[in-house]
Amino acid sequence: MSTDISLAFAHPIARSEASATADPRDRISLRDYIVDVDIGAFQQERGHTQRVMFNIVVEVRPAPQPLNDDVDRILSYDRLTEAIAAELAAERLNLLETLAERLAARILTEPQAMRAFVRIEKLDIGPYKLGVEIVRSRAEVAVKVVGSDGHEASVHPVVAFLDNRAIASPDLPRLLDGLQSHGLPVILTVGLPDVPRPQTGHGPTQRRVDLLAIEQNAWVLAARDARCVVVATRTEIDWAIKRGQMIVWAPSKLVLDAVDGPQTRAPLHLALWLAEQMAADRLIVHGDANSGIGALPAGSHVTVVTAA
Repeated sequence: MSTDISLAFAHPIARSEASATADPRDRISLRDYIVDVDIGAFQQERGHTQRVMFNIVVEVRPAPQPLNDDVDRILSYDRLTEAIAAELAAERLNLLETLAERLAARILTEPQAMRAFVRIEKLDIGPYKLGVEIVRSRAEVAVKVVGSDGHEASVHPVVAFLDNRAIASPDLPRLLDGLQSHGLPVILTVGLPDVPRPQTGHGPTQRRVDLLAIEQNAWVLAARDARCVVVATRTEIDWAIKRGQMIVWAPSKLVLDAVDGPQTRAPLHLALWLAEQMAADRLIVHGDANSGIGALPAGSHVTVVTAA
């Protein structure tokens, strides 16, 4: 995100634009929406309403199909005002921070929503505005594991992307040892193999060809080290995470079955999508992340790091 101090007071749409990469998402916005609200921690704020202004920007997944001017295929603006009404009706709150957190969380349950910028300001405190602004990104629920004390704990795996040079390297066993040294389950992802693949000239079929080529590369990695077990289903992934194991992801089934799955064929984008789905601790990129892959989309909650 830009360090320009003017962005601290700019509309959330400017904050969204400033933190976008070369592959920005679509955005919808709600500007200067004013509601009378009973909110505040001080006694003089209790028992009567004050004007509160909402500015919200939501980054959404581009529609995977022609819209056909059909409102059911988009995230409706009404969902933003309805989310505000629902949170205000749930209970009286002391803090704008609490309201902003709950509002962002509600918005991010919408399938299309990927990142939410929420600014809430009180207008009647004085000759100025008092407010809070937060940014929250969509994250799936982490896998739960029951510990020896009987309590559930969330497990956040490490997702790693290996390019073909890393897969073929004599140092692969040492690389895998390093990934396991984090003490977390490891999900390995790979890119396309360095061999020609069929070109169909047709987007949907080419997507399947490319996904299958990635899976072939996953089996190549599996042949290099016995720890690299190829899995395809969410059930298999969850089972391995609960046991702290290392696995290699074969993407076709999860990607094609997902209602709001990624439309890209870029392998690193797929790795980031998986990391989001698994509420991963981080995505570690080994090798050349920019070789024909392109910039990662903005707005992920998952930290992306490039291995030395």
